[in-house]
This record gives sequence, C-alpha cells and structure tokens, in this order.
Amino acid sequence: MSEATERYAAALFGAAQGDAGAVRAAADALMADTQRWNVLVSDATTDAEKKELLAGAPQLDGQDALKAFLQLLLAEGHLNALPEILPEFSRLALNAQGGMECVMTCARQPDEATQEAVRKAACKLRGADNVVLQIKIDPSLLGGFVLDIDGVTYDRSVKGRLDRLARGIENNNSDDTLDQLAAQMKEALSGSAGDTMATETGRVLEIGDGIANVSGLRHAVYGERVEFENGTAGLILDLRRKRTGVVLLGSAEGLTEGSLVRRTGRPADVPVGEALIGRTVNALGQPIDGLGPIDCTETRPIEHEASGVVSREPVTQPMQTGILAIDAMVPIGRGQRELIIGDRQTGKTSIATDAILNQKGQDMICIYVAIGQKASTVARLRETLKKHGAMEYSIIVSAPAAEGASMQYIAPYAGAAMGEYFMSKGKDVLIVYDDLSKHAVAYRTLSLLLRRSPGREAYPGDVFYLHSRLLERACRLTKEYGGGSMTALPIVETQAGDVSAYIPTNVISITDGQIYLESGLFFSGQRPAVNVGLSVSRVGGAAQTRAIKKTAGTLRIDLARYRELEVFTQFSSDLDAETRQALDHGKRMMALLRQPLCSPMSVARQAVILYIATNGLLNDVPVEKSAAFAKDFADLLEREQADLMQEINETGALSGTATEQIRTTLQSYKEQVSATWKA
Repeated sequence: MSEATERYAAALFGAAQGDAGAVRAAADALMADTQRWNVLVSDATTDAEKKELLAGAPQLDGQDALKAFLQLLLAEGHLNALPEILPEFSRLALNAQGGMECVMTCARQPDEATQEAVRKAACKLRGADNVVLQIKIDPSLLGGFVLDIDGVTYDRSVKGRLDRLARGIENNNSDDTLDQLAAQMKEALSGSAGDTMATETGRVLEIGDGIANVSGLRHAVYGERVEFENGTAGLILDLRRKRTGVVLLGSAEGLTEGSLVRRTGRPADVPVGEALIGRTVNALGQPIDGLGPIDCTETRPIEHEASGVVSREPVTQPMQTGILAIDAMVPIGRGQRELIIGDRQTGKTSIATDAILNQKGQDMICIYVAIGQKASTVARLRETLKKHGAMEYSIIVSAPAAEGASMQYIAPYAGAAMGEYFMSKGKDVLIVYDDLSKHAVAYRTLSLLLRRSPGREAYPGDVFYLHSRLLERACRLTKEYGGGSMTALPIVETQAGDVSAYIPTNVISITDGQIYLESGLFFSGQRPAVNVGLSVSRVGGAAQTRAIKKTAGTLRIDLARYRELEVFTQFSSDLDAETRQALDHGKRMMALLRQPLCSPMSVARQAVILYIATNGLLNDVPVEKSAAFAKDFADLLEREQADLMQEINETGALSGTATEQIRTTLQSYKEQVSATWKA
C-alpha cells in the first residue's frame, strides 16, 4: 500500500462524516456496474466523458461527498486506485468504532461456533469492541489456525509447531546420539502441544533488487533481524511512518507482495567461537568451505558499540608484518588501525597476506574479510594461507561479488564481531578489510534502493559513520576489560593515485596512518611499492621493536635524500664523489627493501640487514650485488649463529655484544666472497 493510497483513504474517511457504511456500499455498487466502471478507468475515455458518467451514475445519488472525492481522483489521474483505497477506508472506519480486522487462516472452513469463539478471543486479546473476521483457507497448515490481528500473528497451526520443532533440531548439537535426539524431540512435541507463537508481523508491499518495503512492524528497531516466510533473513535499515525498509540477507525466491515478515526481537548476529578458526564462512557466519557444520555455542551482534576511552590503553606492543619496508619505516602496533591504500594491482592484498603469514607462532588470531572480491581470488588466497600453515590461526569471511550488496555491507561488521569475541578473551587479533571501497559502493547501492537522498559522488550523508563505527572497534583493551587487542588493516583502492577522493580521505582521517603504494614504483620493480614520503604511522612508533628502531633511525631521511638526488641527476651527469656515494647508498637501500611475496622476515633478520646497511658496512659491496650479499649473510647467521638470532628475536634488542659479533662475522664473510665481486 502506497502513502498516496493511505492519504486518499484518510481524506475519504474525513469527508464521509460518520456515514462510512453508506459510502462504502455506494462505491462498491459503482464498481459492480462493470460496464460503467470499465469506461471510467479506460484510457480511451476523455476526462469530460468521465465527468459526465460520474454525474449521471445512479449509485452516487445522495452521496455528494463520495461524488466530490471521485471527481478529485479523476482530476489527479488516480481514479483506477479506488479498489485499493476502499479497504483502507473501511479499516479506518472500523478503528474509529473501536473495532479491528482479523484474518483467520485455517486448513479447512471453520463452523460458526468456532468463528464466534475466535471473535471473542480476538476482542479480549486486543481490547477491541468488535472484530470483523476474514476467513482464508490454506491446506498447508495441516490443522489448527493462524490468527493475524492488527500486525500481530498468533500461530496455533500444526505446520507452525512442526517448523519450530525443525528449527530446534537444526540448531541441535550434531554430536548427540539418536537416543538423545529422540528424547529431545519427545520433549519438544509435548512442550509445544498447547504452545501459541505470538509474533509481530508485517506484509511485503514491494520487493526487488534485494530490498523489501514492508507494512506493519510498528515496533521494529533499526538493525533488527527479521524473517520472511520462505526462511530468508532480513535486516531493517530504514524506518518510516508507514513502511519499513528491509534488506534481504538471502534469496528472494517465493517472496511476493503480501508475503509475511516476522520480527525476531534480536539484532542481526553471527556465531562466534574457537570453532571458526581454520574455516571459510559467509557474512552470516555460515560455512562455505564444504568442511561440515561449525559448532559454535555463542553469538554476537554484528553491530556493536566501540569500546570506550576508559577501557582502552595505549598501543605499546609491535605487530610485525615481516615486511622490511613497513616494519622499519611505517611500524604498526597491536590495536592500531593502519590503512593500506593504492591503485588496483599495486600489491595491497599481498601486504595483508604477508602480514597474516608472519603471525605464525605469534599467538594472534587473523581474520580476512573479502568484500566484493572474485570467488576465485578468495579461493587462491585460502590455498596460499593453507600452504603456509596460516589457516591454523585464521578465519576467512567472504562476501564475493556474486552475492548481493546486503551481504557485502554486513561482512566487515560480522568479521569485527568475530574479532571482538577473541579480543574480549584476552587474545590479540589481526583483521583485514579487503576492501572498504567496495564496501562503500555496496552501502551506496542499498541507500539508493531505499530512496535515501544522495550526496557527494551519490554516497549517502552517513557514509563517514559507516566506516568510523567499524574501525573504532579496533583497539587495545586494559587488563580489567580482558587485555586483548584488535589490529585493523583496512584496504582502500584509489583511482589514478587520487588520495583526495571521498572515500580515501574519509578512511585516512579515521585511521592511525596509511601505507601508500605507488604504481610507478610497482611497475619499476620496487616491490612492495611503498611510497615512504606519503606513508606514515601515527602511533606505531611507540610500539616499534628496539632493535629495528635503533637501526632504522636514518633510513627514511636517507631514502628521501636519494629520491631528490635521483631527480637532480636526470639533468646533470657531472657528480662529485659525495653525491655519487649518496646515490649508491640509496640504490643499495632500495634494493634491500625489495622483498618477494610470501617471504616475511623475522625481527632478527630485519635488524641485521638494517644494521649493516645503515652503518655503511655495505659501502664496499658492489651496488648490484648488495641485496644478494645481505640476504646470504643473514642466511649465514641463521645457520651458524642461531643463538645470536634467537636472542635478538626474543629480546627485540641489539646489544653491544651482538653488534660486535655481527661486524666480526661480516668481515670474515666479505673476505670469503670478495673475490667473486672482482670476477
């Protein structure tokens, strides 16, 4: 029912002045005169001819109010809406007399005594003076009846009891024996014998593109989960005076105008628990990896208020990514939100993947949320994690491009809910959102379908809040609140390197820093293609490992100077010795920062490479051989001086004894391999 229909019905009821019965009878009589009515609603009839037909209609004699109303409908081109207006008009008239309509759906036609008993019961239930009972026959109910009164449904049908029993069995522990299952079924059947399921319900007004506009549900809450009659879940995202906007979280097959929608009284939630680790699930927490059901005993709402200031503590512990360029110059701490931003195909997902691989043995749970990705891409990522043993501590939440915008919209919130469960248990969590650009597009799609006013780039006005309430859930908690942490690595895709676009600037302002990946660096072979000048970590420096902080102190300045000199050398070939030495040093550093995929470095390996590079110990190594030399030297230390590397990994510091040992070993190694340089 449209708002226009409701307004017309209210206008007719006001004009009827208490004589609603006569007005309805006259209108019905007019529509029963099919010859006259068909001419009235025909496009071939002129307005003048229609006015003449209405003026001469014998059914409207003495009904001046109805005649004036029909003339209004004719003038506004809505005369054919009269059949939709009259039922709402009758409902208003009935409510004005203290009565209401009641729909009784039965498996077979009830007798008069049953109908009278239902009328009395309905009056008592809803406090009405009288009830107009409408009977519908539905053999699929098997027995009993379903009573629909003023938006509340009372289900005493056999089908309803069987459906509730089936849901109970479906949610039952799969490990139960047949005897236990039989006992539970017997208990459920005996308990539901006199059970009446009372639920606030609504009816679908229109449905399409994953959106349903629903009438009723007058006490619905924003973000509440509802259920359609075909079993599909829905999420309330739009509340208006006469209708409720619901996004479908599943198939719309079998749903039409008039389909029943039930409130659940609880927010949209997902299962949480240790059983999720190692699994791939959809945005509702349902397994999609073919490994059987997931036995989770707890659920958490996907939307949850972020932790308050009192429950947080500063970021002080490092979260090593295993990528030298990031850990040295853009360090990340546990509980931080660090944005990974860049054009498509610049290695954004690869950085996140390497960060997950590096958490092996670090007692950290990793959650990868794929939003709008190709299913083949997610499958390939899962195989990579499985190959390196990372699925033992990881969860993949996938809402691929093939699924609707609603699933892509809730996916990051579902992942955050799973992460908050582990964080509340005192564990450290790393969560990757890949990517929030597609998430914003999905929300824009839903908002436009819900007929919200578009703003900049057609995004709704609350698109900033869309991501701020998500990313604020990542933090480090105090011991009184569990002591866990959740580190967020959101990914945002830019167009032609434009970081000033709407979504990138929003997320940059929300996060604690960004890692900017540059296309030019990527295609020149400098991978990971981290632009040091535009990348920053606002809080990670306080959590950086001492060994890396000590050895990488001048790295950012050296690289900035190298890039300036590199531009200068394009215009001059006459360079002094100091400039040439600075250029060679910069080339060595850039070569050392190149790192292959799926090869994260330990803290000790990073510290050793940075130490020998920033202290000029590679100056006598040819530039083109410096990267291979540093790699081979680190391999040598890991083989022959494992105790030294273990000490650096455990303490996170580079002691004087350790540096002296590194220098001594480096000198002897240079003597061994220097002959190959000259060759």
